[in-house]
Amino acid sequence: MSVKVNFVGSGDAFGTGGRFNTCILVDGADIRFTIDFGASSLVALNAQGIAHNSIDAILLTHIHADHSAGIPFLLIDAMLGAKRDRPLTIAGPKNLEARLAEAREVLFPGSDVMAPTFPVTYVELPVGETTEVLGLKVTPYATKHTWQTDPTVLRVEVDDKIVTYTGDGDWTPDMAKATKDADLFIAECYFFEKPVKWHLNYPTILEHKEEFGAKRMILTHMGPEMLAMADQVPEETAHDGLVVEL
Repeated sequence: MSVKVNFVGSGDAFGTGGRFNTCILVDGADIRFTIDFGASSLVALNAQGIAHNSIDAILLTHIHADHSAGIPFLLIDAMLGAKRDRPLTIAGPKNLEARLAEAREVLFPGSDVMAPTFPVTYVELPVGETTEVLGLKVTPYATKHTWQTDPTVLRVEVDDKIVTYTGDGDWTPDMAKATKDADLFIAECYFFEKPVKWHLNYPTILEHKEEFGAKRMILTHMGPEMLAMADQVPEETAHDGLVVEL
């Protein structure tokens, strides 16, 4: 049984190369979910003709705008424009519901008086533990990024496939654990040579490449320096709209 992965958004926080913020859409046999849902994700989905009402769940690696700030836009449109009537599950770091509510109020002041007419379930994902989310087995591993975001690497078992995404974060041994036997390892690769705190760059990926246990790796979340070299490295690199089947 195949699982389809669509890089709806493959960019960094700043739209380098005109790319959208992180939004990785995964289709299993009976579920459609995203890993992360950055600020521009609604625009990216619309550009590809994908209805956000078709998404069953959103899994978040951490609470930074380019990975999570599209959710308030989705919820507001689901209530006002798209008229969503099916449940939505949002899973991610601790204090998830309160933090997303705060973001929504900042982006849409006064929207707290609006209540969804469809069920919204928030699931906190304890680090190092496997949590079942609508049949998915989701395991977050701690990573080295801005601590206030509660950053994680996410390992997701969907049907008989495993997808691992680093989110944002520097190398840790847990990253290798999260990739063990994965069918797809999606790795951020922010810079080609320049070291950058709390992120992976290309030399770090090469240094630890043999420790990653995945069958396939795709680099994403590239800044200007790395994006300029994307066609010159042997590894697969993502672009908006790239679809792969596992």
